[in-house]
Amino acid sequence: MSRQEVTNHREQAEIYHGEELCKQKSQDLLSEISLPKGLLPLDDVVEVGYNRTTGFVWLKQKRKKEHRFRSIGRNVSYDNEVTAFVEDRRMRKLTGIKTKELLIWVSISDIYIDDPSSGKITFANPTGISRSFPVSAFELDNAGNSGK
Repeated sequence: MSRQEVTNHREQAEIYHGEELCKQKSQDLLSEISLPKGLLPLDDVVEVGYNRTTGFVWLKQKRKKEHRFRSIGRNVSYDNEVTAFVEDRRMRKLTGIKTKELLIWVSISDIYIDDPSSGKITFANPTGISRSFPVSAFELDNAGNSGK
């Protein structure tokens, strides 16, 4: 499904290639929508696309990646293609991101900050169950991915 969505939104999109440029553009995007820059600790990103008209974003990396956010003790899996619709302080209709809860991987469908003064960011799955964590856990310095 996400591959078809990328095709549908590609025409008017800004598209970037190359690992360094893609990493920078993904962090710029997170800043632009007021989400923490360490939220997408992807490696070997080969393409980033952003259709500003529809808000559709995609990131393609060479291979899947698992990342541990140490400060909250959570493992997150990023597929080789991550897609979302973005708006201020929100990523919705996410594909390609899962978190490990107990012994199973659970898809994440929404990430948002309702109240910036709360210092909390919320992750929701398609069934509507959500968890909130400190925004600081996903900043570059704390997310365990400070550019290394």
